[in-house]
Amino acid sequence: MPSAERLLTRPFVLCAFANMLQSLAFNLYLHLPGFLHDLGAGEVQIGMIVAATSVASVAARPPLGRAIDRFGRHRPILLAGVANVGICLLYLGIASLGPWTYAVRILHGLSEAVLFAGLFTVAADWVPAGRRTEGLALYSASSMLPISLGGLLGDAILARASYDALFVAASCFAALSFLITIPLEEFPRVHDEDDPPSGIGHVLAQRDLVPLWFLGTVFGLVLTGIFVFVKRFVMETEVATLGTFFSAYTGAAIAVRLAGGRLPDRVGAKRVLLPALATLVAGFGCLAAAETSREVLAAGVLCGLGHGFVYPTLSSLVVARASEAGRGAAISIHTALPDVGGLLGAPLLGWLIEVRGFSVMFAAAGAMLALGSLLFVGWDRSVLRSPADRGAPG
Repeated sequence: MPSAERLLTRPFVLCAFANMLQSLAFNLYLHLPGFLHDLGAGEVQIGMIVAATSVASVAARPPLGRAIDRFGRHRPILLAGVANVGICLLYLGIASLGPWTYAVRILHGLSEAVLFAGLFTVAADWVPAGRRTEGLALYSASSMLPISLGGLLGDAILARASYDALFVAASCFAALSFLITIPLEEFPRVHDEDDPPSGIGHVLAQRDLVPLWFLGTVFGLVLTGIFVFVKRFVMETEVATLGTFFSAYTGAAIAVRLAGGRLPDRVGAKRVLLPALATLVAGFGCLAAAETSREVLAAGVLCGLGHGFVYPTLSSLVVARASEAGRGAAISIHTALPDVGGLLGAPLLGWLIEVRGFSVMFAAAGAMLALGSLLFVGWDRSVLRSPADRGAPG
């Protein structure tokens, strides 16, 4: 067992590398909207096809959270890792828009749900409580770097070959991730019969967690504007490339996580969370007004700075407020929120693009995040002041 404050344990590092490779496989599909557009899909249909992954991911979370709390984390990770390799290859069979396209996206959502939640939970188990936000920020960086690499590598592959080559590359990275998870070791846990794993419904309704579920959903909804539609934005405007935008985005996010990872633990998570949300709102505003490559890159930096602090800080608050017996369920819900947001946001923001254009969509997404953040502040403050939740970590 690691020392009380040791962060870089062998299982934590294996989790981070496995997550980085499977995230790289997944983020090559940032280019999928271009593939779907070539097949004849409009913005709303692209949003619906992308949302199919979110539907599957959300549906998988309730049984997944219960299973990883009760039976362990490793076996589901291995099964999902094998499946993910094959599912990435299934995209080779998509020649037209139809039921098969949706079926592949649903299967992809199922495998990603298990891998993302399972690896995140193992990593969180090994992070010492006194360095929780720092550790989760460092782990989350393993998901951010692949966003840039997925954009750049996808640009390079598509400049020389077809989308089929992109799908084969994704399958190879998924296979490497699976190999790394084989020797993964779970954190030793003591099963207390008087403290059984909490059901997903109990954790979902826990009063001091509900405001976090709300903010996480809003966060996921507005990020759909970036992770689904920036590809189409740069294709239409030709002011930048997907790879350069996401290089700025992830470079900023990784920098703040490495340089400022300890800040939320030292000054308080919510003191960092609110300025980070404001920075992300500013990034959307910059995207809405962007007309040059420099403005697009500036928007990428602002969005990355905000995202770089928001997600690990929210994650830390979730882990701190959840009971140990309900940690797997809480992390399953937390990691599902971007998919819930995507399910709502992809069709909605796609419709906004079709009727009003990209600038209005980005501005609307920023406004939704600003409003959601204000509602969260009041709601969370009210919950933590109530007698039942007074003293809850925040």
